[in-house]
Amino acid sequence: MKREYDFSKAKRGPVIPPPRGKTRITIRIDDDVLDWFREQAHLARGASYQAMINNALREYMKEKREPLEDIFRRVLRQELQHKKAG
Repeated sequence: MKREYDFSKAKRGPVIPPPRGKTRITIRIDDDVLDWFREQAHLARGASYQAMINNALREYMKEKREPLEDIFRRVLRQELQHKKAG
């Protein structure tokens, strides 16, 4: 190890740039939520908990964009299936 290093030509940022379409951010997630996703990833034998969080957020986005008519049809189908089963 050197006694001193020259950082005059150093650049800030990650050594390896993130893949295209990905942005590195820092967010605060409640411990119980993060623990749950990590446990799910462990149960899925090494799946990425970060990918699982992305998928959950995409599902939420999809649901929020869903037209009211589609929501009504989905809920009605679920209720009809529930009635048949019960």
